[in-house]
Amino acid sequence: MENNFTRKLYQVPYLLWIVLFVIAPIGLVLYYSFLDIEGHFSFENYGKFFTPVYLKMTLSSFWYAFLITAISLVIAYPTALLLTKTKHKQLWLLLIIVPSWINLLLKAYAFLGIFGTYGIANSFLQVIGIGRQQLLFTDFSFVFVSVYIFIPFMILPIFNSLSELNPTLIDAAHDLGASKWTVFRRVIFPLTINGVKSGTQVTFIPALSLFMLTRLIAGNRVITLGTAIEQQFLVTQDWGMGSTIAVFLIVIMVLIMLVTNTRERGV
Repeated sequence: MENNFTRKLYQVPYLLWIVLFVIAPIGLVLYYSFLDIEGHFSFENYGKFFTPVYLKMTLSSFWYAFLITAISLVIAYPTALLLTKTKHKQLWLLLIIVPSWINLLLKAYAFLGIFGTYGIANSFLQVIGIGRQQLLFTDFSFVFVSVYIFIPFMILPIFNSLSELNPTLIDAAHDLGASKWTVFRRVIFPLTINGVKSGTQVTFIPALSLFMLTRLIAGNRVITLGTAIEQQFLVTQDWGMGSTIAVFLIVIMVLIMLVTNTRERGV
């Protein structure tokens, strides 16, 4: 009886944290979403969200998030597969993860110098005869930097799934005459799909709400839902519309998490 009481007592700080920093902020966002710019209760914000402007912005967010996730996956999967076969795989994995510890703003400013007119990238293009190009404030620079930032989070869960894979299953497939491509398609990839789903979650969901990179790297040429929320709160001071966009973003994120749920049925 005393152990049950002690266990419940230990849960109190966790429950308080959840209430104060998760449930309460979401409740405030939901509350403000029903207020117009003058502070009156209204459904106007929700009706405005379904206008062509915001629907186009939502599709644009999905497109860039999909592009960032797809490129990250294409690079991360073979990288993780190669890491599992290297001798010092933990060291190489650490070197891949270390950049994710650096502040996002610092990395963004670093790429301002790399992609600048007189940066390293343009200097290289000039050396090989292509000449200086406008790399900053383009879709290319935005996607490139986003992939660089998110790719460690894609590699890690895939690497963990590949590390847990039973090698005897691969040997058995080879013994039965399966080619390398067949082994990958029928054995390796299906058994590591949970790692792919986890990597997709931690890449696609944050990519939907990017706003700092859209300003610094893309020069506001790329507009996402995160950018719209920032504009509504900090520029137009329309907290109601900003909260409405945030509500839809939360709903979208929850739906994505449900679709890419890594738990097996019945568990």
